[in-house]
Parts: sequence; C-alpha cells; structure tokens
Amino acid sequence: MRIEQVSESVYAVAGTNVNWALVTGDSGVTVVDAGYPSDAHDVLASVREIGHDIADIAAVLLTHAHLDHMGGIPLLVEKVGMPVYTGAAEVPHAHRDFQQQITPVEMLEQLFVPGGAKWVMQTAWAVKGGLTTKVPTATAVEESVLAQLPGGFVAIPTPGHTIGHTSYLMPSEKVLFSGDTLVTGHPIAEHDGPQVLPTVFNHDEEGARTAARSLAAYDAEILVPGHGRVARQPVAVLANSLLQDRDME
Repeated sequence: MRIEQVSESVYAVAGTNVNWALVTGDSGVTVVDAGYPSDAHDVLASVREIGHDIADIAAVLLTHAHLDHMGGIPLLVEKVGMPVYTGAAEVPHAHRDFQQQITPVEMLEQLFVPGGAKWVMQTAWAVKGGLTTKVPTATAVEESVLAQLPGGFVAIPTPGHTIGHTSYLMPSEKVLFSGDTLVTGHPIAEHDGPQVLPTVFNHDEEGARTAARSLAAYDAEILVPGHGRVARQPVAVLANSLLQDRDME
C-alpha cells in the first residue's frame, strides 16, 4: 500500500494493481472505491494512516462493481455500516443481479500477453476466494447527497467499461476520480500514460472510448485513476491526448 496526498483533502492509495482514494472533510472521510478483497484491511489501515478513525468514514463512492474496486466494501460495511453509492445502472451489478467481469477463460488468455502471467498470479491472490463478493447495500447516487459528503462531489455518468460506470468530480479542488474510464497504466497495457483499459476489460469498447472523450469537458487539474499513477495535468489535455493517440492507430 502506498499513500500519496494529491491535494489539500485528497489522498490516493495504491493497492494491489488498483487505486482507491480518501477524501477528508469536516464531517469525516469519503472513500472512493475499495480495492480487491485482499486489500480490505489495507483500506481500513489507510484511513487510520491519514489520521482518522474508521468510524469517520461517511460513505463509499463506487465507480463500478468490478472485484478490484469493490472488494473491500463488505468489510467496511461490517465495521462501519456507512452507505455505499454508485450509478443507478450499476446498482444491480453491485448486487450481482448480473455480472460484467473478465471471465476465467479471458483471464487465462492474458497469460500469453506481455506482463500477463505476473498480473494473473497477482490477481488470483488478490481475489482470495472473493469471487462471490457483492454489495447488497449499494444504492443509486443522488446529487444532493453527493454534494454534502466530505469533499463534495458531482457524479459523471461514464458508461462503457461497465454499464453504469460513474466518475466523480470534486469541484472545490478540481480533482477527478475516473475509475476505469481513463487510466494512466495497467500491468498488461502496452504503454503508460492516459488511456482506455485493454479491450478485454471493457463491456462496451466504443462506449468506454466515448466516456473517456466526455471527460475532456470537465474542469479538473488532477486525475486520480483506478489504475496507474495520479496525473497532475488538466484532464482535458489528458483526454484529448488519448483521443489523438487512438486516431493514429
């Protein structure tokens, strides 16, 4: 686990090949995503390491219901009992009424791509029997509730990677939490830098690219992605550079 303070109120935390974030305020801490099942205790530890008690957690914002982003939530709910919010279309995904996740066969296929064998082994360890993880308490985000959470947020629908993927903007400090819509790296990506995740991870590839394009419209100076390093550049520049790279392919 590696914690990096990226603005006055925001801490980005790198876990097992995935990131989550902690946003502090007078009324507590908002957790954005929560890593793999094996990261659950590190999520709790990260809250303590920035000087808060876990009882200070006011809510979890879930960008999407993949195991590497919601794996720590059941333990948080057990220990704290805070609400969990996500996009309306993503709620049944978090409940596991359906699943849009890389399949075991697709996982095995990644053994043959550069960096894939290591990633598959790390992922198998990180899941640790948590394949059936779900978040039955997840509910749809509401604008008025998000605005009152520590940090104050605006939800940005970014469907594509999953059907109800949602990114979150913190206008007061111009920080964008992009989940897996716009990332800056991944163990099996061909390069580092702003990009859409490899196709195998996306429910709707064209939708994922459209969602990444849409982020160029938002006034944010810091990108906290679901994978890769924090980027301290205008998100419009990052999104536009991604699109230019795609156009040249």
